[in-house]
Amino acid sequence: MNDLEAFAKLVQALDPWRGQLVFIGGWGHRLHTLHPKANQLDHQPVFTRDTDLAFHSKTPLEGDIKSALIAKGFKENLSGDFRPPIASYTLGDEQGGFYAEFLTPLIGSGYKRGGAADATLQAAGISAQKIRHLDILMVDPWIVTVGPPHNEVPLDVPVELQVANPLCFMVQKFLIKKDRKKAKQSQDLLYVYDTIQLFFQHLPQFKGNWEGVVKPALQGASETVLKECAESFASVTDELREAAAIPQDRNGLTAAEMQNVCKHAFSQIMGI
Repeated sequence: MNDLEAFAKLVQALDPWRGQLVFIGGWGHRLHTLHPKANQLDHQPVFTRDTDLAFHSKTPLEGDIKSALIAKGFKENLSGDFRPPIASYTLGDEQGGFYAEFLTPLIGSGYKRGGAADATLQAAGISAQKIRHLDILMVDPWIVTVGPPHNEVPLDVPVELQVANPLCFMVQKFLIKKDRKKAKQSQDLLYVYDTIQLFFQHLPQFKGNWEGVVKPALQGASETVLKECAESFASVTDELREAAAIPQDRNGLTAAEMQNVCKHAFSQIMGI
């Protein structure tokens, strides 16, 4: 089973909850490439086996997502000592297969009364991880249509999915930067660069979106975004060099190009 077939099975299983789930992470970026506003690039998006889906914990999910996934061939895998445990939902070989995880924003200290970690949530039969700075990914989501005749996702009919707003997708990378390992920081910078490449002609729209929607939603955290963004592209760093080396189908990509493109783009969007 290829990844598009696996993704189609996930979309079919989650159809009743499409209005409450937002695709984020690597598959969110891959869905960005299918948006009508996206440029057609001559390289493939960064590959990822996992699909991250976010939902608001204050809007309860109803029904039984777990049973819907199992009916499509997914298997629940539980790990960790949290209650409920961390869960992933796998299709195919556990080591090389396709899997989905559910995430919801972490609000507050991260601890329950009594001192236990407030790390997971049970909802609609599935276990979701609570992640800080996740809420910005659900602000002003975009709609992407998958299935024929729009693209090669093998569905019987076209389906509209919610995907993280591309600007919010980039902004969240700066919010979480200090908590990421160096390798992940480099991958995140590549995602930011690729997102700019996809939507370069829409920088004026992103500027208006930043001022009118995203910055107000961040409240005080907007200063962190501005600081981390400016520092990320002030010079050619080791993280940018490592980011430029990640793609195997873009031998001409350089850290200097990434820095120049992103520095210009965010000067237009955020006035940095």
